[in-house]
Amino acid sequence: MGINSLSFKNLRRRKLRSILTMLGVVIGVTALVVLVGLTTGMTNYMKESTTNMMGDVMIMNSTGGGTIMTQSGSSFLSPEAVDEIKNMPQLYNIKQEVQFLTEFNGTSIYVIGTSDWSQVDINGSTGVVVSTTLADMGYNIGNKITIEGQEFTVTGTFSEGAMGVVVLDSDKALPMNDNKSTSLTANTRGDPEVIKDEVENTVEGITVSTKSDMSKQIDDMMSGLTLFIGGIASIALLVGVISIINIMLVNVTERTREIGVLKAIGFTSREVLGSILLEAALIGFIGGLIGLIVAAILLQLAIMIFSSQIGDIQLAQMLPVWLIAGVLGGATGLSVLAGLYPAWRASRLNVVEALRNE
Repeated sequence: MGINSLSFKNLRRRKLRSILTMLGVVIGVTALVVLVGLTTGMTNYMKESTTNMMGDVMIMNSTGGGTIMTQSGSSFLSPEAVDEIKNMPQLYNIKQEVQFLTEFNGTSIYVIGTSDWSQVDINGSTGVVVSTTLADMGYNIGNKITIEGQEFTVTGTFSEGAMGVVVLDSDKALPMNDNKSTSLTANTRGDPEVIKDEVENTVEGITVSTKSDMSKQIDDMMSGLTLFIGGIASIALLVGVISIINIMLVNVTERTREIGVLKAIGFTSREVLGSILLEAALIGFIGGLIGLIVAAILLQLAIMIFSSQIGDIQLAQMLPVWLIAGVLGGATGLSVLAGLYPAWRASRLNVVEALRNE
């Protein structure tokens, strides 16, 4: 029997102990992959949604843009700036977007004017679409709704978010905000990075972002969160790895006489060392693989149950290749490190003393 096949035999010989040891790795890997996978999936979804929604460039007010979080009048693009941008030959397919906060039946709601309805998952048709919060208040498809003194007929609903939101065509929403846009998106005739500088130098009070700029902003925003969550989840994996050290030391103590016999019949200290390390690596790899499978099942269930809250995220976005390879490699590598001292101890056993062990 080869020394490597002996490692597999030892795992099978102590099935319950091996399973319980792997369980610590499984729990750690599952927690790590689920938490990091959710964060990674949200990051990828935000990047894809943002870059798909915009053209080659996005133009906003230099104060930070008139988003629903910044309601001052200076945060919007002025009609004069918009006209100047529209007359620039470097830009085409220019679309205006607007978002603003308004009062509705004594509460605050968000009004979003869009020219790209593909980003809204609608139950009904485009035109005047309300969130389920407003639909639950009685504003369903076919009902009338009055916003800023103008009456509209609801044409659809959507379930994203828990706030009161109304989505209109941008040409209907702009007059309600004094024709001030939140942002413009446009395609460029030429290198977007070059056009970005030209537009910013020509029109005062604006900032221009390319797709790569937006992706970098999202990465910067989410990277810290990913590291924090990954660090917390890694504690569970570390606990599982520590249990491997304990179990491998117990195994070596129980197999002292067996190791002495192996050395007596010609096995070298290096081969004994390799056998114990292989056993530890198998525990880490198999535990990591099972943990990945369990995590994938949990993530897929989360996608199915919470699809309306987290958006159209795919499992592949949550489980990129780097995460799978990193977790499997990390679990295996950490397990080998955990088994290093027990393996070294086993390889240093004196043959005579080992054979005398009862």
